[in-house]
Amino acid sequence: MTFNLKLTALAAAVAAVFAGPLSAQEMTLKLGHLANEDNSWHKASVKFGEELSALTEGRIAVEVFPNESLGKEVDLINGMQLGTVDMTITGESLQNWAPKAALLAVPYAFKTIEDMDTFASGPVGDEIKQQIIEKVQIRPIAYFARGARDLTSNRPITTPADLNGLKMRVPNVPLFVDVWAALGANPGPMAFSEVFTSLQNGTIEAQENPLALIRSASFYEVQSHVNLTDHVRSWIYLTIAESTWAKLSEADQAAVMEAAARAQAYERELFNASLAEDRAFLEEKGMTFVDVDAAAFQAAAKDAVLANVNDEIKPIVEGLFAN
Repeated sequence: MTFNLKLTALAAAVAAVFAGPLSAQEMTLKLGHLANEDNSWHKASVKFGEELSALTEGRIAVEVFPNESLGKEVDLINGMQLGTVDMTITGESLQNWAPKAALLAVPYAFKTIEDMDTFASGPVGDEIKQQIIEKVQIRPIAYFARGARDLTSNRPITTPADLNGLKMRVPNVPLFVDVWAALGANPGPMAFSEVFTSLQNGTIEAQENPLALIRSASFYEVQSHVNLTDHVRSWIYLTIAESTWAKLSEADQAAVMEAAARAQAYERELFNASLAEDRAFLEEKGMTFVDVDAAAFQAAAKDAVLANVNDEIKPIVEGLFAN
């Protein structure tokens, strides 16, 4: 009897040793975002989960919810602040709380993606991330590139003078409306769902979007030219709630950052491949790609851009235009 009691006590002690630390460290992070399963952001999110699981020997898992299935972008941000969501992918929407986040999508701020990378990973990029942490209570841990926005039309556009009152759709963003008006076009906000039909029936003559969206929306059926204006180069952050971050040990925080770095590198590979694939697809469909006078477009857009940015980031934007 005594021997059995000793065995039972020993078994209980062993169970406590193993159950205690492991159960305290086991965690499943909920990561919701707006992209679909084919998008490079989603694939990179899955990659992040795989890498984090491997780095923590399975103690931390990541459950990814694409297609807004966990909520819309702002809902997810609010959920992270309340502690009901752990992670999301978000960008310039954060300017509602952190003004410097507006720098994620300023027209003609960057001539090349390399310029954008240098900025996003440099001192000002660090300031943006720090302000987001302080004011939004979510932490950027990696960033993904977004396809540059280009202008489609049914004639070549190489300089602002070629726009000459071109009727075009823009998102319902005052900055975009003002910039295209300054460039010489006749821009008007319109729901994205109405763009194809409006191009088809001639209500509008042009629109602007990244190549991936030009392809997926079949604009090649109603537009003949892609004018490589590259007028907005932007990025978006993979983020984790500060409340979730605070629960992690220093070692696990380091694992999160390493997994995020690997996911960022993986996403860039997918992004670069998709740009080439999208261009090839659109050319096969008969679209003509047109190089533009980028300097002329930037110069014509400058005053409208500066008039629309807030005072906190205006000096930074002025510096970007001066480069």
